[in-house]
Amino acid sequence: MNLFGMKTSHPEPHPQDDPRYPVRKSDAEWRAQLDAMQYQVARRAATERPFTGRFWDHWSEGAYRCIGCGQALFESEAKFDAGCGWPSWWKELEPGRIERLVDDSLGMRRVEVRCAQCGTHLGHVFDDGPEPSGERFCINSAAIDFSPKT
Repeated sequence: MNLFGMKTSHPEPHPQDDPRYPVRKSDAEWRAQLDAMQYQVARRAATERPFTGRFWDHWSEGAYRCIGCGQALFESEAKFDAGCGWPSWWKELEPGRIERLVDDSLGMRRVEVRCAQCGTHLGHVFDDGPEPSGERFCINSAAIDFSPKT
């Protein structure tokens, strides 16, 4: 179970290159595909500095996709300004696209979120978001891309 008491398919931490992910690439392939910041965030679970990512103050209509595999993760309709300096959403596009894992790093317990298709580290989800979900998905801009609504 995760911190919200919800059952998850992989509740315990596991590597981002775990064979359970349907989309798998070698480290060399990830490095060729991603720029330096994207690689550190997506594959090494780094965090970009607040108010520096390209999507924290981005409000166009469309879908936000995983930088690793292109899977749509969030829609603009669920995006909100949490005041934290990272793009935030109150819900994922649909259940199953985002994996939740317990993260005990930095001396605290949090819930890490990853793309369920490729294991890309996206950020964390917190229980201080707006209704109706009460959740705040706090996501690194370096881990996502944007597709405008057509």
